[in-house]
Amino acid sequence: MAELLIRDIEILDGTGADRYRGDVLVEGGRIAAIAPPGTLTEADRIINEGENLALAPGFIDMHAHSDLHLLTEPGHFPKLSQGITTEVIGQDGLSYAPIDDAALAIVRRQIAGWNGNPADLDFSWRTVAEYLDRLDSSGITPNAAYLVPQGTLRLMVVGSEKRDATPAEIERMRALLAQALDEGAVGMSSGLTYTPGMYADTSELAALCEVVAAAGGFYAPHTRSYGAGALEAYAEMIELSRRTGCALHLTHATMNFGVNRGRAPEFLAMVDAALADGCDISLDTYPYLPGSTTLSALLPSWAMSGGPDSALERIADLPTRLRIVADVNVNGSDGCHGVTVEWETIQISGVANRELDRYVGRTVSEIAAERDMPPVEVFFDLLTRDQLATTILQHVGHEENVRAIMRHPRHMGGSDALLVGERPHPRAWGTFPRYLGHYARELGVLGLEDCVHHLTGRPAQRLRLPDRGLIREGYAADLVLFDPATVADTATFENPKQQARGIPYVLVNGEFALDAGKPTGVRAGRALRMNSVRKETR
Repeated sequence: MAELLIRDIEILDGTGADRYRGDVLVEGGRIAAIAPPGTLTEADRIINEGENLALAPGFIDMHAHSDLHLLTEPGHFPKLSQGITTEVIGQDGLSYAPIDDAALAIVRRQIAGWNGNPADLDFSWRTVAEYLDRLDSSGITPNAAYLVPQGTLRLMVVGSEKRDATPAEIERMRALLAQALDEGAVGMSSGLTYTPGMYADTSELAALCEVVAAAGGFYAPHTRSYGAGALEAYAEMIELSRRTGCALHLTHATMNFGVNRGRAPEFLAMVDAALADGCDISLDTYPYLPGSTTLSALLPSWAMSGGPDSALERIADLPTRLRIVADVNVNGSDGCHGVTVEWETIQISGVANRELDRYVGRTVSEIAAERDMPPVEVFFDLLTRDQLATTILQHVGHEENVRAIMRHPRHMGGSDALLVGERPHPRAWGTFPRYLGHYARELGVLGLEDCVHHLTGRPAQRLRLPDRGLIREGYAADLVLFDPATVADTATFENPKQQARGIPYVLVNGEFALDAGKPTGVRAGRALRMNSVRKETR
């Protein structure tokens, strides 16, 4: 007798094709059979008896910052409760593998605002293979695919300084990248507004993209600007794809700040022209207007050269501090995408120093008014007292741009969720149900079948997963059962840690991870290694 029968269910198969009703049998972690409704009758467990649910492949989060959360909080409820069964981590050019001792000390501090900096976590891995093995041996709830972080490679080989890499250093980075890809990474990420990755010029990035292309992976850059230089930044990445033949995935693809209101069609025209030329390009977005990052990301890049300690020393030095003030308030900081910082848009979402808890949820402008001091001085005070670990929401998006990009046929879903802090961005809990409920059902920006395709089959194709992302016989049973009439995000900016409505069941590799809306504690996820995928598809 089979383990599970999902009886007479509305099936959205992940291809974008019309939904249909059927019976689905799950056995041995796989979809064992799909048949007309009422055909299959026996199993150890039968669900969807009068529940009016729909069945979709498990959702794939193309942009996740769960690199440590998967280890420290392996139940991973914020993502599980959204129906996410696979995440792509190692994002924005900074993560924890490959790594050496010196680089690890810097990375742990630099991206504490993304991932925390747990003192009791064993960071003994050094290679991508060892990190992926740690995920498997620890037991994780969703599957995870990993991108090699270009900024971390540069940190290991070149250091934190703002300078060109030598030919020998580029070859060393290429060798490290090739090894990481052979050990299972699916591609490479960059954070080109974050140090030290942003110090790489186009030719250095091209040398690395050649390695990614040869391995059959893809390049996922956080571009050099989403503000004043957004179109130029996208053009640089598209030209990299043309030049190297490397598949390109534009992460959290947005057109933000006042200078880009209504300009999404210009960006999409660039993408379409490159696709017509034969480039392999895709993109992901989150369905919200504000972004989320660290407060230190607003600093000009020269101020971060040398790493966190050097940045704090510059902030403490009055003449250097005045240079920073000029960049963030007058000239436009490259850390703030080439625009001046609008302090009323910068909302504190998390702090490491508990003495600063009272500022969480408030904008820098509000804090400055209360303390009767310039906003930029509040900025320096928080950076210093929190040792650069403060996280923020940045309210700079435009609804018309979000909708236009969301409709593009190469679009996919990515939460870009930071799971640390008391008031994280609600996308950490609400991205995928918000797509299904708000944008598909309520606004009709996407049809339901198309929306599910954006969140499942399309990203599986980008990741070159041969047996995930679709409801097909023989495919891995990563499955979500949801109510199309009620599914919705409930997370808000004021109260973000809220479970979505209308997603009662989630299976990962055939095991119930969410059952009747409750986590089971079963950790059936695994690291998805690209080298094994390539071997399977040869």
